[in-house]
Amino acid sequence: MSYLNRNDPLRIRRMHRGDLHDALAIERQTFARPWSQAMFLSEVEKPSSICLVATYGNRIVGYLIASRYPDAYHLMTIAVDGEYRRRGIGALMIEALLEAIGKGSSLTLEVRPSNSGAIAMYEKFGMTIAGRRHGYYSDNGEDALIMWRFGEDDETGEGQ
Repeated sequence: MSYLNRNDPLRIRRMHRGDLHDALAIERQTFARPWSQAMFLSEVEKPSSICLVATYGNRIVGYLIASRYPDAYHLMTIAVDGEYRRRGIGALMIEALLEAIGKGSSLTLEVRPSNSGAIAMYEKFGMTIAGRRHGYYSDNGEDALIMWRFGEDDETGEGQ
C-alpha cells in the first residue's frame, strides 16, 4: 500500500445523515464498544458539533466527530477504515478540524495509553498529556490519557 499523495482523490468534508451507514461500518470495525446510530445522528444534527468524513473517490474511509463545550472542543471519536490506515488520513482530518475551530479555540480528547500511534499523531498537532482518567474504557478498564491543545488566546490553559 502506498501513502496518499496530492494527486489522490482524497477529500475531507462535513458529514451528512446519508454518511452514517458507512461511518457506522468503520466504527464497528474499529471499536470494541461502538457508538450507536443515534449517537452519530445526535452529533451530526447538533449545530455546534463538527462532524467530518474523509472520502477516497466515492468511498468514505474515515470520520471525525468533535463536540463544542463552553471552554473547548472535545474530539469525541476519530477512525479510519482498516484498509486505509497509516496513510495520513487521520492527520488530515485533524488538520481540517483545527482549521474549522480556529486558532483561538482549545481542543481536548481522551486516548488509550496503549495507542502510541494516536498519541504521537496528537502530539504533532501540539497536544500534550494533561491528566489521566482511571478505568475510563469500559471494554477492558484501561485508563485514558487526557490531552489538550490550548488555543492561542489561552496558551496557559487557565480557565480550562
